[in-house]
Amino acid sequence: MIQRRFLAAVALGMFGTQSASLMLAPLLVAMATEFNTSVKVAGQFATVTFAAWAVSVVAVGPMSDSFGRRPVALTGLSLLSVGVLASAIAPNLETLMALRVVTGLGGGMIPPNSMAAVADSVPPARRAQVVGGVMAFATLSSVIGVPLVAVLADAGGWRISFLAVGSLLTACTLLNWFWFPKSDSAGLRSFSFFSRYRTLLAIPVFRAALAVNLSQRMAYIALFSYLAAYLINTYSMSVGAVAVPLAFVGIGTVIGSYIGGPIAGRKNRMTLVATSSLAGGVAALLLFLIEVPVWAAVATATGAVLLLSVAWPIMITFSAEVSSQSRATGVGLLGASNQSGGVGGAAIGGVLLATSGFPGRVPMSGRNGVLSVGHRAIHAPAQALNEAIWLEPQIAIVYGK
Repeated sequence: MIQRRFLAAVALGMFGTQSASLMLAPLLVAMATEFNTSVKVAGQFATVTFAAWAVSVVAVGPMSDSFGRRPVALTGLSLLSVGVLASAIAPNLETLMALRVVTGLGGGMIPPNSMAAVADSVPPARRAQVVGGVMAFATLSSVIGVPLVAVLADAGGWRISFLAVGSLLTACTLLNWFWFPKSDSAGLRSFSFFSRYRTLLAIPVFRAALAVNLSQRMAYIALFSYLAAYLINTYSMSVGAVAVPLAFVGIGTVIGSYIGGPIAGRKNRMTLVATSSLAGGVAALLLFLIEVPVWAAVATATGAVLLLSVAWPIMITFSAEVSSQSRATGVGLLGASNQSGGVGGAAIGGVLLATSGFPGRVPMSGRNGVLSVGHRAIHAPAQALNEAIWLEPQIAIVYGK
């Protein structure tokens, strides 16, 4: 295989997948208006997407580890393309909800399969750097993809945005058809499903990593999914005008993911993850509690997502080290914790909208609930990472890392 073409196909596929996942953020207000519903109800499009994604990301790992990476990549991208393109012509709320389920099922197949394929093809010495680079490129979707979605929606309506992202995913499918290797190092093995999960979940530090991902994703999605709606309603911005603030916040995700690559190879990586997680949780909590000028809010959100993004490539690299012959299963479990956190984060955002209108305008009756959520978002990563910091040296001894 030509490694550069393969990595380019994987990175573009990840970029398109991430765009399909995050594209709803700037469209919620317009979609709610067309379907004559509230923003908090429209926000549940994200909830069903993440729920379907979580199911898919769990189921696909053993299939990829047993039958190979290429079939999974092409199937996932095809489902994504169909789901997003068909969403552009959805006649009603129910149809669009069903198509977001299809989108979630297809999207959940891509990250674990792609990261496992990269880990298979790259030498261990370069693995952390390449994983960080691929993830940083994928997170450019929040810098380029999501703001472009907002601009297109402002110019031609939210359906045009779905057509654009669907066309991108179709192009990614074709590139993967030509550039993804027809045979890969994973090879064909006897199919085993539950045994792979039992082996991985028996490792205490891996369970701690899952808890960390869950808490971080809840904070990230609660912040990012409703940031555009917050800016539109609190600061009277148009859908197109939120493109620039969303791009700035997206840059934070890219920088955090890129920084995480080199950190993933350091011995004190878990300590650094703990520090960034706590700081990101505090920043996200402040954004929900304190009403500030618009660019101060954008700066706070950017800092929060940057800090919360540092852990992603570190956790994936760690999973590749521990999971060995079940790499897609390991990354899939991390993805399941991410998407479960996405469901929780989207639900938390919906509850905040239902009880207080929008963040930054939280009355005292709802502020205790926000503080409780913030405490959980900060305390859970710290508790889980304390366990991870203590246990990782034992895992390093066992696996020779």
